[in-house]
Amino acid sequence: MHDINLITTIAFGLTAALVCGLVAKRCGLSPIVGYLLAGMIVGPYTPGFVGDLGLAKQLAEIGVILLMFGVGLHFHLDDLKAVKSIAIPGALGQSAVATLCGLALALAVGWSVTGGLVLGIAAAVASTVVLLRVLMDQGLVETAEGRVAVGWLIVEDIITVLVLVLLPALAPGAGASGGSIWATAGLAVFKLALLGVVMAVAGAKFVPWLLLRVARLRSRELFTLTVLVIAMAVATVGYLAFGASMALGAFLAGMVVGQSKVSHQAAADALPMRDAFAVLFFVSVGMMFDVREIVRQPGLVLGLLAVVLIAKPLAALGIVLVGGHSLRTGLTVAAGLAQIGEFSFIVAEAAKGLNLLPGAGHHALVAVAIISISVNPWVFNRVLALEPWLDKRPRLLALLTRRVDGVGQAANRAEQARAVPTGLGRVVVVGYGPVGRMVAARAAEFGIETMVVDFNVDTVLALQAEGKHALYGDATRAELLKEAGVAKAAHFIMTVPDLAVGVAVITAARELNPSLKILARARYQADGGTLEQCGADVVCYDEAEASTALSVVLRAQLKGDLAGRKSEE
Repeated sequence: MHDINLITTIAFGLTAALVCGLVAKRCGLSPIVGYLLAGMIVGPYTPGFVGDLGLAKQLAEIGVILLMFGVGLHFHLDDLKAVKSIAIPGALGQSAVATLCGLALALAVGWSVTGGLVLGIAAAVASTVVLLRVLMDQGLVETAEGRVAVGWLIVEDIITVLVLVLLPALAPGAGASGGSIWATAGLAVFKLALLGVVMAVAGAKFVPWLLLRVARLRSRELFTLTVLVIAMAVATVGYLAFGASMALGAFLAGMVVGQSKVSHQAAADALPMRDAFAVLFFVSVGMMFDVREIVRQPGLVLGLLAVVLIAKPLAALGIVLVGGHSLRTGLTVAAGLAQIGEFSFIVAEAAKGLNLLPGAGHHALVAVAIISISVNPWVFNRVLALEPWLDKRPRLLALLTRRVDGVGQAANRAEQARAVPTGLGRVVVVGYGPVGRMVAARAAEFGIETMVVDFNVDTVLALQAEGKHALYGDATRAELLKEAGVAKAAHFIMTVPDLAVGVAVITAARELNPSLKILARARYQADGGTLEQCGADVVCYDEAEASTALSVVLRAQLKGDLAGRKSEE
């Protein structure tokens, strides 16, 4: 019976998430809104099918682990260093303002100080998924202001990780006096530091070594399984041996895997798993939402909504402008952070489990998340529209900002230091066998930089040792092609003749770059139509080349034989 409940909960939950996600996307909203609504539909507070909330929460734990693993995997110190002058003080200041506002709101409705602090902290952190989606839609991801917003969010994520470590010290029974509470918190921080040292010393050597050994087996299934095992194992060991949260262990595992030579393929493999379990995470959050609680305490929801949509953006804008950065940077950060999402839920869940947050607080956070995520694209457009309006009022603009955006230059330098070469003639070559080597050599003759994508890790490491650009991994993964720079490439050469692989790779490349010139290799002439339908511009055939070469050889031999006969005669 338990197994049936598990299957039906997953089946109904994912089906509802798919339907609601499609409707939300059709309405111009984030799919996250649809996932939360799906959870409400299959939850215990609405009529109809009721999923097993306990099982859903267990599946959601895997979602949290993979979400935090993904954050650690994409965490780059260079990104943070480039914008540290504004991102670190900005995130700390904005988080402090949001926390104090949440505390004041909680005290106004009769909560404890601890509950108010948790509510404020949960409301302070924005959703990484939502922010990146809005920045991508506006084409701002690679701009100076976009990098500041992302760096700001990285600091918020780090703050969240530290909060998750310290929450148990605030739980009832953790300590009867202030001194014992600080002692408990100190012990938690010490365990965290010890876990960090173990991961930095042992994990940073063993994990990349293990990934390389598995990669040399050239088995996609084993590599994907290894990535999943690392994420789950480190999270579990961190929890059992060091008392750290599962989320923290997964974050550290992601950071360690990110140092590996094959980290791009690890990220590509983790993304589908992360997305699937993240859906279940949001569904489980929606299942725990009771709209009746909102009706009972509308002031709590409205007050929290004011914190997220007004207090946070104004605090962020003020910090950016006081720091001497551009108005556009301030408006971008302010608008992008005017929402809450997955990390707010993670904090709320952890606090609720420790009896630090009343149930009404969790319901209020879900309601505010649904509203803020829904309106964030509209808020973003309206806020950015203030810039041209202010440009027409130079006196007001002069009072608001000084255009000193040196952080943008620093961010650009950091991005360039680890970016794929950009140029009009950049070529991405998939496969580095005899054909791939010849293509890359011809491109080099014309001074064109080439990015090679190959599933042989030793080939990739050898190319990297020579100072050439190469990535290890499965080119059918769109995430890997993004890292290879397909979106900005001029030419794409598919040298692997397998039809199924070619269809998947060419389809993914064409979706990333509609103007890309794609040259493909096929084994048989009959495969050409299929590859062209997928987006290949030119197809070359092994069959045709072999027949041509054999015809040339045969002709030469026949001429030789004929000449020999004539000489004998």
